[in-house]
Amino acid sequence: MTVIQQLRNWARRLKRDGLSLWFAGRHPGTPWHAKALAALIVAYALSPIDLIPDFIPVLGYLDELLLLPILIHLGLRLLPPEVLADCRRLAEDWLRQEKRKPVSWLGAALVLLVWLAATMAVWLALRR
Repeated sequence: MTVIQQLRNWARRLKRDGLSLWFAGRHPGTPWHAKALAALIVAYALSPIDLIPDFIPVLGYLDELLLLPILIHLGLRLLPPEVLADCRRLAEDWLRQEKRKPVSWLGAALVLLVWLAATMAVWLALRR
């Protein structure tokens, strides 16, 4: 298997596992703390807006290359094995039928709130 194929497989698994967390947030067998973390991860992962915009050289892709995989891995580790297997099956079915990932407008709103808070903090710091 070539490096390109390995990267494609990793990206597919990451997409599936991010979507698995979306289903885990609604699964009755998911513990409350895992649901809370899954909700935050999914809101950001499925947000149409990135915390660090992709047009910023190097930094723009750090969330996709480092932050999201680490958060998704952490979220998956909190799930009971039977819940994880069920949610992965649901995610694979979704991707096969819908051929797209869902979009989280709540995640976009959270990113915009972080940007607004950062802008206000910088403005207040410069005003002094």
